[in-house]
Amino acid sequence: MRIGGKNVSGLTAFEMAASLGSFTQAAQKLHITTGAVSQQIRLLEQQLNLTLFERHSRGITLTRSGEQLFHVVHRSFSDIQQCIEELQQNISVSGEVRLKLTPSFAFKWLVPRLPSFYQLYPDISIQTFAEGALVNHQDTSFDLVIDYGKCPSNTPNAHELMQEKLIPVMSPTYQALYDWESAINKTQHDIWDNVTLLHDAMPFQEVKKDFEWHFWFKKVGIQADSQRGHFFNRTDMAMAAAEAGVGVAMARYALVADDFEKNKLVSPFDPISSEASYFLVQHRTSDPIEYFKQWLLKQCQ
Repeated sequence: MRIGGKNVSGLTAFEMAASLGSFTQAAQKLHITTGAVSQQIRLLEQQLNLTLFERHSRGITLTRSGEQLFHVVHRSFSDIQQCIEELQQNISVSGEVRLKLTPSFAFKWLVPRLPSFYQLYPDISIQTFAEGALVNHQDTSFDLVIDYGKCPSNTPNAHELMQEKLIPVMSPTYQALYDWESAINKTQHDIWDNVTLLHDAMPFQEVKKDFEWHFWFKKVGIQADSQRGHFFNRTDMAMAAAEAGVGVAMARYALVADDFEKNKLVSPFDPISSEASYFLVQHRTSDPIEYFKQWLLKQCQ
């Protein structure tokens, strides 16, 4: 087998010899003769027009070129081995994961990404429960719970998935009704007396129903009445109202990427930190749970 005109067997022999510091030990690991290892490496050096090893009576040492190549080849071979192990594990792993989370996060973030999980783990079933705007992360009848709240979290065993940002969003038609540049530059505040605010009235436990708009106005330095407008018990409902042209919703940035891409929602503003995060709370352990957890963490990076 050859990659880019270079013999893979030569790279394999080189990586093994460099790792062990010996042609003889590399030959034992590869189940070939020492002469075969030496010949493969010599051929590789000829192809590369580089000297990879200094050969002396006490053994071998890598040259500077050899050290640079070894780091790349060793890392690549490790990645290949890890990938093979994951693929082999995916074939045999089966079971289910009981997951509790908010409807907004399930609908706007998790569900569009689930096909990539099922491609890796077709025999693992994710039993998703998303009934209420707020979740009880202490409910141990579920394997995993994804909750949203202020950070840092005081919940035991809570692992931060990702920090959230807030951004006002609206339909393109609604955006055209107002001079948002003056609102951004704070040269015209009465815009906020006329626009309709759309609220998630239950972002997390024990906060007022206008919490997110009040928080945003304070952070960006705008004096406006945050208690005006329409209230919903889920952020995705507020975003749907914004898409329909009802007003301006205070959206969570992680949940609007698809809407921005399809131009369903727009914003003249930059997102700001919400000082809140999504957290994963784990109540039990199994192979399917661990595979889903690791996949989830990678998705959140």
